[in-house]
Amino acid sequence: MILQRVAQVCARPITLRGFATKAKSPPSFPTTPTCPSPTCACAPTPEFPEGFEIDHKTNINGLISNYAQHVLVCTGKDDWPSRIEDDNSGDNLAADLRELVGRGGQFNDPFHNISVLNASFPSSPAPKSRPELQTTSAYLLPSFKYVPWLPRVSFDSVEALVRGYLLPEKLHPLHDGLSPIHRDRLLRKAAYQNALYGVKDVDEVVVLICGHGGRDQRCGAYGPLLRGEFEKRLPEKGIEVVTGPVEVEVDETVQALEDGEGKKDERAKTAARIGLISHIGGHKFAGNVIIYIPPNQTTKDGARHPLAGHGIWYGRVEPRHIEGIVEETILQGKVVEELFRGGITQDGKILRL
Repeated sequence: MILQRVAQVCARPITLRGFATKAKSPPSFPTTPTCPSPTCACAPTPEFPEGFEIDHKTNINGLISNYAQHVLVCTGKDDWPSRIEDDNSGDNLAADLRELVGRGGQFNDPFHNISVLNASFPSSPAPKSRPELQTTSAYLLPSFKYVPWLPRVSFDSVEALVRGYLLPEKLHPLHDGLSPIHRDRLLRKAAYQNALYGVKDVDEVVVLICGHGGRDQRCGAYGPLLRGEFEKRLPEKGIEVVTGPVEVEVDETVQALEDGEGKKDERAKTAARIGLISHIGGHKFAGNVIIYIPPNQTTKDGARHPLAGHGIWYGRVEPRHIEGIVEETILQGKVVEELFRGGITQDGKILRL
């Protein structure tokens, strides 16, 4: 009962309201107060009927879900039912994952929340050696891992994903009272990673936009609109927009060594994928955007990107903000304070101003 109550508290959005606060210390990351005015002709901001207005009054700093990992299920769709586990009559990877890590699941940990989302990215094609295999792909962020093949004919691969990649490596101290068997069940086991083939690091910027119209029409309207704006503005700044499924070969690591270790990709220095995702909370703050900057990201001059390995949440994003977000956040590594909802580091630390 106590852990269930803790789980409910931990699942709520993080907010600083209601607590006595000390003098603010400077954030550990670069910021800029406002988004610069656009130099381009942007798409118009959508209007909504009464009852679906955008909240421009609430302080959104810190208003993000408390999570350790996002699992993005690649569905190839732009929208889903209100409850994503009901998609395809319940036969989907999101439903399988939530059965394991969701509330009441075998591996549910209130101190290590796994957020399962659907994404519009297409899944990778099945391995050439098994073209008949039906699989689903998933992104793990901020672990920055891409899992190309999760067979849909066996639950073993889903459990391997949870045990090998999603569970914590160290438990919260409040778990000290659990039995050794229970504690062991909640810890990650690297051996399970061997059951999943072709897992690779994510080395592209991942731009996620809530477009869950089946849940709320504000995000349903903003999602495709902002995606289109990112698709225009990123190439203008020299960033390649990558589309289509990720093609992965099991032996690609061996091939990379044969081609010369450390050989650089000849494409644009910075590349990005843009996807719509399901509900992340805060529809009244639409448009909602999360930008994951890969750990190996560099700036224009070759220096390490200030936000490398971070996920940055923005709210109240309008088309007029996209050019500025691309320049300030993706290229220069600065967080736009007026839009900032929060963030996360690769080791799971939640960020706020």
